[in-house]
Amino acid sequence: MTIIDLPDVAATGALAAQIAAALAPGDVVAFHGGLGAGKTTLARAILAALGHRGEVPSPTFAIIEIYDPPGVRLPVVHADFYRLSSPAEADEIGLDDYRQGAALLAEWPDRAGGFVHEPGCLTIRMETWENGRRAIVEPGRLWQERGLWT
Repeated sequence: MTIIDLPDVAATGALAAQIAAALAPGDVVAFHGGLGAGKTTLARAILAALGHRGEVPSPTFAIIEIYDPPGVRLPVVHADFYRLSSPAEADEIGLDDYRQGAALLAEWPDRAGGFVHEPGCLTIRMETWENGRRAIVEPGRLWQERGLWT
């Protein structure tokens, strides 16, 4: 576990760039934290670091937003599972189909059954802290093998 202070937009962008540089198809970045903790902000910064230009709508109501090359370095599914009432609903919306060959940025991942069992899961717990935020990062095996947050 690594704690990273995010006092400002630049610090959030630096963490996002680090994640984006190592992100691979099949990976999951699982964002945990309360409302307003910065989950969507960090997801947006990761998408920007992957090359996306333009708005990144919160997927709270759509549940899933898709980003494909050439707009980003690799296919990405940005999902917000807040509105799911059970993990079975993730199957009903075809989450596995969306994930084929893509990385997943998952907000409220526990509502979709969680992803911590996957070796490519990077768990990030976002918290408000002093005058900013902080990220508590727990890498899965594949992220550790990449030399990040071991």
